[in-house]
Amino acid sequence: MTKIDPIRLLIVDDHAVMRTGLKLFLTAFDDLDLVGEAANGEEAIHLCGRAHPDVVLMDLAMPGMDGATATRAIRRQYPGTQVIVLTNFQDINQVQQALQAGAISYLLKNVSADDLAAAIRAARAGRSILAPEATQALVQATMQGQAPDYDLTPREQEVLTWMAKGLSNPEIAEQLTVSTVTVKFHVSNILSKLSAASRTEAVAVAMQRNLIR
Repeated sequence: MTKIDPIRLLIVDDHAVMRTGLKLFLTAFDDLDLVGEAANGEEAIHLCGRAHPDVVLMDLAMPGMDGATATRAIRRQYPGTQVIVLTNFQDINQVQQALQAGAISYLLKNVSADDLAAAIRAARAGRSILAPEATQALVQATMQGQAPDYDLTPREQEVLTWMAKGLSNPEIAEQLTVSTVTVKFHVSNILSKLSAASRTEAVAVAMQRNLIR
């Protein structure tokens, strides 16, 4: 039977008590391995380069670099690392900012240890989990005509449209008269902005959010 490596975790929170509590929660699970902790966004980015975590548990409100900014930087620099936002905030803007920054999941700090562990495992597998409050915030935003703005450039919109039609990177490059490397760059940005683990997921999110014209 093949042994699965433990999930490498990084905790990011400016409150030492919160970090200690999370460590106590997580040490109860054999498949979770804490590889570091940080008190702000700058430390988190630095530690990602040293400790190579699979999943980061990210607070939002911190001194210096906030959690959303740190999440965006981590997802760009270390695309293999997933970020779970773990916060007390549940308003529409906070949820949108975190997801736009590239967080795969959004949970509140009252989450149970078992549910947090399940979310961590899901994150490594590329699956999103949203707290019910976060889901409700997004539903309210949609009903109010405030669906998340994923900040896609016109060129990324064009590439996304061709992706939805099933074209490969070389085929898209031919359509746009650009290099395959350029298309690959745009696809990478699209996946990051849509918090998608694959082209298929990106297209599904785009269709759900009416991002494809």
